[in-house]
Amino acid sequence: MALIRFDPFRELDSFRSQMNRLIDDSFGPAKGGDDSMLSRGWAPKVDIFEDQDNITVTAELPGMEQKDVEVRIEDATLIIKGERKLEHEEKKDNYHRIERSYGSFSRSFSLPTNLALDKVEAKMDKGVLKVMLPRKEEAKPKQIEVKVK
Repeated sequence: MALIRFDPFRELDSFRSQMNRLIDDSFGPAKGGDDSMLSRGWAPKVDIFEDQDNITVTAELPGMEQKDVEVRIEDATLIIKGERKLEHEEKKDNYHRIERSYGSFSRSFSLPTNLALDKVEAKMDKGVLKVMLPRKEEAKPKQIEVKVK
């Protein structure tokens, strides 16, 4: 009698393959093949931090340069757009897998009305975009001293 090692993920792999086949049959295969991320869009990860003076939006854009990114504000919405291109268009049989995401992206964030939009700054350093959105002076909280007699 042969012993077969139990693999709890074997059934999940089979299920995933069946689901992929079902989706491909229904909607057609994804452009570029089964695992291709080249033709699909991607979205950079973003952190949003708020304090009394600013709202800071930080986006991870590894491998991108400032000229590849567009930051603008339209109708109280911050829009960050760009495109990360595949570095080398080599068609070699040595590639086993391409997991990094490429292509264009767009992220949008609704902004409050109490920002000084004429003083917005955007900086990019080492693949990290930082957008500083300062608050208007009258919108900042003010401490009122209470005097007791």
